[in-house]
Formats: sequence, C-alpha cells, structure tokens
Amino acid sequence: MRFSKSLLLSLATTLMTMLLVIGGLWTTSSVAFAATTNVQMGSSSGMLVFEPAQITVAPGDTVHYEVGGVPPHNVVFDGNLSSLSHPAMIMSGGFDVTVPADITPGTYSFYCEPHRGAGMVGKITIKG
Repeated sequence: MRFSKSLLLSLATTLMTMLLVIGGLWTTSSVAFAATTNVQMGSSSGMLVFEPAQITVAPGDTVHYEVGGVPPHNVVFDGNLSSLSHPAMIMSGGFDVTVPADITPGTYSFYCEPHRGAGMVGKITIKG
C-alpha cells in the first residue's frame, strides 16, 4: 500500500506540473507585442511637417521620432500626454516615446515648439 501512495503522489505531482506548464504556454501566447511607429520630424524636401502627421498606437507601443530635415526640432504633447514631451531641441538623431499602459484612450495633439506656427503639428490616437 505504501508503494501505491508514493506512486499516486508522484503521478499527481507530474500531472500538476504538466498542467502548469501548458497553462503558462497558453496564457503567454495571447500576450500582444508592443509595436514601434516611426515619425519623421521635418521632411527631406524641407517642409516643416511631421511624417506621418496622424498616427494610431496602443498603450505600451513606442513612437520613434527622428529628425528628417530643417532642424532643430522637439515634440510637445498637449493634455494627458504632456509628461511625454521632449522639449529639448535636437539637431540630428531621434528619441523614443513609450505610450503608458494606463493612459486614457483618445486623440491628442503634439507639435514642434519653434515650428508650430508654420504648421508642424500632429495627432496621436491611442486605442482602448
């Protein structure tokens, strides 16, 4: 009888381990991966624009802003996204902005501070 109790215990432990592994694989396969959206600041043809000027992202996604032409540039967000602003002017290169997981879905404006009057503005829509 002692042998069968240990055999049953071993079998139950093995079965529980298998269920945990299979359950873990099933839940991780449904996790969405964050995406990266690229936005060029200033066009290569010399226009003071964001390309694209309208983007749609999800919480957790990253937006990569890259200087394209006519620097210097920065990115300033309005409203609930103001903490994501990159107010420092850059002449080349770029920077990343990651959309917080707890942000309220909606459409927000952003702009390049020195070129806002010239129309260098954009919209970011955050999906819910």
